[in-house]
Amino acid sequence: MKQYLDLLKYILENGEKKEDRTGTGTISVFGHQSRYDLRDGFPLLTTKKVLFSAVVHELLWFLKGSTNINDGLKEHTPIWNAWADENGELGPVYGYQWRKWEKFVWDEDLKNYRKEYVDQIQLALDTIKNNPDSRRIIVSAWNVADIDRMALPPCHAFFQFYVVNGRLDCQLYQRSADVALGVPFNIASYSLLLVMMAQECGLTPGIFVHTLGDAHIYSNHIDGVKKQLERSPGALPQVQIAQKNVLDVGFEDIQLLNYQHDRFIKFPIAV
Repeated sequence: MKQYLDLLKYILENGEKKEDRTGTGTISVFGHQSRYDLRDGFPLLTTKKVLFSAVVHELLWFLKGSTNINDGLKEHTPIWNAWADENGELGPVYGYQWRKWEKFVWDEDLKNYRKEYVDQIQLALDTIKNNPDSRRIIVSAWNVADIDRMALPPCHAFFQFYVVNGRLDCQLYQRSADVALGVPFNIASYSLLLVMMAQECGLTPGIFVHTLGDAHIYSNHIDGVKKQLERSPGALPQVQIAQKNVLDVGFEDIQLLNYQHDRFIKFPIAV
């Protein structure tokens, strides 16, 4: 995970002070890219503990198309609790867009439009299997028409798959990146999704490319970041997933092996 530590160093050395929506204050750079080759191990940060179980629960919640934290998320990934309404609802966030992107189709019999849904994950799987050279294997959470209905607009906005020489790669564009707290979680989540997609499609999980827009360290995270940079990264763990289709995988089907990490560092969340 030297790539991640290099990102932290780069922001500390080159970031500019920038105010933000939360009022906390950041140092920030605009436009940065890191590459993680999953053939070298699963990219879960070792210089601090990352709660992998929370990564898994959130990703499976996305893949169900869920929008309510009471649907198996609240107890496992409390980071979302601050944005949910009194009923636990977040609006049409990530999973809804991934699995139920709304479209309207003209019905000739009714002489009116009817609502249908696009399952972007299933469409991506079908395209990887049947048209692997396509340059259109994209899943988007950034639905402009729905932004105002979301409790929090998507930070990790869209991702693209790339098939070459029996390998599946994935690139994520993340418009806003809380590098100390959120980014290790994002790297693990999309790398896990890449492994799941590759396994169903009979491909080798390859490179996760992480492209960041506003990459920032909050002012109250700087001391923790400096502490983390004093630590040396260890060997990467491995992930094993039961032989199931992506949309059938459950929490018990995913195992993290040989994860050895340094002590947890607490970074307060900016809401």
